[in-house]
Amino acid sequence: MSTLKSQLYQLCLTFIQNRIENIEYSLQQARQASNDDTKSSAGDKYETTREMMQQEMDRNNKLLYEAGQQKIALQQVENVDAAKVVKNGSLVLTSKGNFYISISAGEIKADGQSFIAVSQASPIGRLFIGAKVGDELILNGNKYVVKEIL
Repeated sequence: MSTLKSQLYQLCLTFIQNRIENIEYSLQQARQASNDDTKSSAGDKYETTREMMQQEMDRNNKLLYEAGQQKIALQQVENVDAAKVVKNGSLVLTSKGNFYISISAGEIKADGQSFIAVSQASPIGRLFIGAKVGDELILNGNKYVVKEIL
């Protein structure tokens, strides 16, 4: 794997690990708030607060599961070699920017360049999968010409 792809992989890994840590912290805070809430004479208020905390924990558990799935997906592209066609783990240089097909992490910078980390399941990721150098792809009126695949 190229040094650039290794850098991008590490940046995406840091992105997802930070996301997992933030979600775990939010879960911990919600649990603590739920445990610290004592029942008062205003029973309905107590029950409403507990329900809101439970909904927050459920939402965060779902986000944590999704982040874990993203981490697994990222680990599957760690050592993907360059190919003649775009596949999961490819670095795609186009006329409209550079894309790292891995996880949806948005814009990341490496070697003084900007890259957009996208999932193969995203609309643009699906468009790129299977493309070759020289292919012209159109998404939402934007034309992308594949210049290089790393």
